[in-house]
Amino acid sequence: MKPLVFVTRNIPENGLNILREFCEVKVWSENFPPPKQELIKNVKEAYGLLCMLNDKIDSEVIDAALNLKVISSMSAGFDHIDVEKATNKGIYVTNTPEVLTEATADLTWALLMAAARLIVKADSYVRRGEWKEGWSPTLFLGENVYGKTLGIIGAGKIGLAVAARASGFNMKKIYFNRSKLPKEIEEKFNLIYKPLNDLLKEADYVTIHTPLTKETYHMIGEAQLKLMKPTAILINTSRGAVIDEEALVKALKEKWIAGAALDVFENEPINPNHPILKLDNVVVTPHIGSATKETRFKMAEVAAKNLISVLKGEPPLYLVNKEVQKIMPLQKVKII
Repeated sequence: MKPLVFVTRNIPENGLNILREFCEVKVWSENFPPPKQELIKNVKEAYGLLCMLNDKIDSEVIDAALNLKVISSMSAGFDHIDVEKATNKGIYVTNTPEVLTEATADLTWALLMAAARLIVKADSYVRRGEWKEGWSPTLFLGENVYGKTLGIIGAGKIGLAVAARASGFNMKKIYFNRSKLPKEIEEKFNLIYKPLNDLLKEADYVTIHTPLTKETYHMIGEAQLKLMKPTAILINTSRGAVIDEEALVKALKEKWIAGAALDVFENEPINPNHPILKLDNVVVTPHIGSATKETRFKMAEVAAKNLISVLKGEPPLYLVNKEVQKIMPLQKVKII
């Protein structure tokens, strides 16, 4: 009899086919995440859980699982999972970190350019039939990108991919990271390390690529926003809670900074009445950093392979909680 796997959303078929070869697969077919009680009910007998970044896999869910061996998240981030609890119970946690690097870096640049050149406002202006004057010397004056200073917060794979794209715009590239990069990496990407406050003061564009942790929660608040240039633009494609949204609304209303471009929010989906949506100096997208066909298919494939590898007693492609191997060696996990 094949072990049961629960998948919390209808993922691309290539991922489901990998799972079905070895497992009995149950899929939550709604577009919305399963309610907590449904999640608990469906994970109870499952040996594997393939979840999304907006599924809250907390201690209650993990405790309800009688047979669970692996939680495979179809995401780079894993702040939605109680990793410590899973580790203590000998459950492997996997993710899909490198798969979405280029797609997310592309969207970062799309947002940066849209905010800098007022693309969304200009598009709406034309569609509303308000464009009467033809070419005008003062119509929708944005900010230059070429030759400006780009500040990168979080110089992991996505941050470095964004830095690589900045070379084509002849930008000065400064970065802040938990630890300095090796000198050869700095030289390869022409990056200059700066303390966070210095980066915020100097950069024309600040882009965030750090994971959400206790240390990075609200790392950009009122004090940090006040350091930025009044012409600066803040871009976030990481996690919404890295920015204090209340402080950001104030900064945008009072023109401490020129604008923001956001793909992520503290609470998702964002409330339609959220004050940030009333501002015209913000570009917003609905958490689509990895939303290309190629990337989502690859994420589904990797998430499925991670899960199957653990159930086979083999090392997964990407393991979040490496310490779990001491608590529950892979040979003891093997059931297929």
